[in-house]
Amino acid sequence: MWGFAVIAFFLSFASLIRAEIPAIEIKGNKFFYSNNGSQFYVVGVAYQSDVTNDTNTDTFVDPLADTAGCQRDIPYLQALGINTIRVYAINTSLDHSHCMSLLNDAGIYVISDLSEPSLSINRDNPIWDVELYNRYTSVVDALQNYSNVLGFFAGNEVTNNNTNTDASPFVKAAVRDMKSYIKEMGYRQIPVGYSSNDDSATRIAIADYFNCGSDDERVDFYGINMYEWCGDSTFQTSGYEDRTEEFSKYTVPVFFSEYGCNEVTPRKFTEVQALYGPDMTDVWSGGIVYMYFQEVNDYGLVTVDGSSVSTLADYSYLSEELHSISPTSISMDAYTPSSTGGVACPTTDSDWAAATALPPTPDEETCVCLDASYSCVLAPGVDTDSYSELFGYLCGVLDCSEISANGTSGEYGELSMCDPNEQLSYLLNEYYGEQNSARSACDFSGSATIVTPSSSCSFNSRSPATRTGSSSSSSSSSSHSRSSSSAVSLTVTGNYASCLIAAFVGACIVAAI
Repeated sequence: MWGFAVIAFFLSFASLIRAEIPAIEIKGNKFFYSNNGSQFYVVGVAYQSDVTNDTNTDTFVDPLADTAGCQRDIPYLQALGINTIRVYAINTSLDHSHCMSLLNDAGIYVISDLSEPSLSINRDNPIWDVELYNRYTSVVDALQNYSNVLGFFAGNEVTNNNTNTDASPFVKAAVRDMKSYIKEMGYRQIPVGYSSNDDSATRIAIADYFNCGSDDERVDFYGINMYEWCGDSTFQTSGYEDRTEEFSKYTVPVFFSEYGCNEVTPRKFTEVQALYGPDMTDVWSGGIVYMYFQEVNDYGLVTVDGSSVSTLADYSYLSEELHSISPTSISMDAYTPSSTGGVACPTTDSDWAAATALPPTPDEETCVCLDASYSCVLAPGVDTDSYSELFGYLCGVLDCSEISANGTSGEYGELSMCDPNEQLSYLLNEYYGEQNSARSACDFSGSATIVTPSSSCSFNSRSPATRTGSSSSSSSSSSHSRSSSSAVSLTVTGNYASCLIAAFVGACIVAAI
């Protein structure tokens, strides 16, 4: 790691020549600078104001598009001695070139999450659909051209305990598809990883899950949000020794994607010496302190008021610790990984029930083409509040396996990747066909309408393999009875009426069938 005086000199010189800092590469379980092969440790800070301050969760400040904020804050980040920031959400319609250039000149890399508050894989109702795919690829497109983008997180604490492990296949599908997208687009090989919480029941299983299987599916790096060291603890008593032993055979870089327990304040960050010391550097590649901005959760290093920044005691303690570390280093050429493959996938037990078969890659063209082939479709202008009622009824009389997704069994309907409008049109068309195309069967109190198909796409001609993710097994079919009535009443009771559809229709449907 550069000394503070060297950093200051480099930055003043770099501002004149504006050379791009070298991209970071991966070999085995370590990061390396691409230009000279020297080892790289993540010395980072989470850098984004709370995205939930506003009652509208669609509203957040993109820190990489806030030029004034970057100009204000980078000198303070730089003075800490960091080399990486983590940002949790960006607005892909905005210009990031000014902040990325300023960060580049400061020698600071960026790890960006691919989601945003209103577009992420929901642990309680997981889906991997066209809308999410387009969001994630748009972040890749927006940032891929900057050499100081260290990598992307495809998820953050999506599975956070043993009750929602079925969400992990959807995140792993996102990892697979973003790695594939980066390759297909001819972008440089930007790593894609996952950031997990530190849950004792699932800690090892989820780490192994994201590092098992084919290279196309496995994460390139793995982060864990670690808050075990509180106050004046030690390597042994904090749990760091146990965690280091547990990850000692991990085959990709692993680091703390967040750390900095605040049960004792001010935080003196004595864990820094352990994290970058000889007990941990063979296994861990550093960490990211949570967080830069002081907010109601009391994790901040500074307070910000307009253009003014005031450092807190935590900032001073962290700066002192970071400037005193000197982690061991090995060159890329001299390093031989003990293993270059993945690890064994976790077995299913009471704490882990995630399928190794992953959801199919979302294909917008397929969804649009199939939607255009229907004769009975969702009527224009139908209020989304009515969707739950429609899904509830239709999935009570039809087989809804083609629009459902199950991360435990590994069965994914071909249309589980499509949006709720397209899924409803599929079901309405199926019902219409089963009622011998009776006009009264395509009404649903004005929620459905008859149209002339504009596409010849055939649903049945699609490969069954796409309906079971990475598995070759066929999807299960429910045995619901078919309705014999051509007129439909939308009076729905019981589970169907209480089913919350929102943007996460898949889980609702699984419950309904």
